[in-house]
Amino acid sequence: MFLVAGLGNPGEEYAATPHNMGFLVVDRLAARHGIRLTRKECQALLGQGNIGGKTVLLAKPQTFMNLSGVAVKPLLEKNEIPVSELILVYDELDLPWGSLRVKPRGSAAGHNGIKDVIARLGTQEFPRIRLGVHPGHPLPSGKDYLLSRFTRQQNESPDEFVDLAADATESIIAEGVEKSMTRFNRRAQGLTPEEE
Repeated sequence: MFLVAGLGNPGEEYAATPHNMGFLVVDRLAARHGIRLTRKECQALLGQGNIGGKTVLLAKPQTFMNLSGVAVKPLLEKNEIPVSELILVYDELDLPWGSLRVKPRGSAAGHNGIKDVIARLGTQEFPRIRLGVHPGHPLPSGKDYLLSRFTRQQNESPDEFVDLAADATESIIAEGVEKSMTRFNRRAQGLTPEEE
């Protein structure tokens, strides 16, 4: 069984913000596969279904971003899911808007939600999908930007972006991380391989 956890913040005021890309991807997967996200368990909204012939739990932690591990760890434990079958989907301010990176493991790279998950699980050996949300111009405050509504330009493209991220998630479940990396990783402009 896989656990796909999309990270974000609960509440209508955060719904259409860059920090909630993970929630949008989980919602898209749920819609595609007829999975209802109605169960409440371990401080998360959950739905269980079948994706690519595998049993999958979709989760939207309701703990707020910086405490994502508070929901993710007990969900893994209660459902006896190995960390290797956890897929985290989240926004990444270090990558330009629209870029997507599938990674088999890695540090938090300054992302507080991932820091919390790594600290509570005691490992960073889990697959993740990083969704670039940087707008391409200097930001006075990264935090304010992440929690503000999508711009008109972003509003025109998140659908395609969310679809791509949902495709990448399905690919990890069906084919594994290595094949998904080959298929989906789009090199972010201006980044060296080390920064990716």
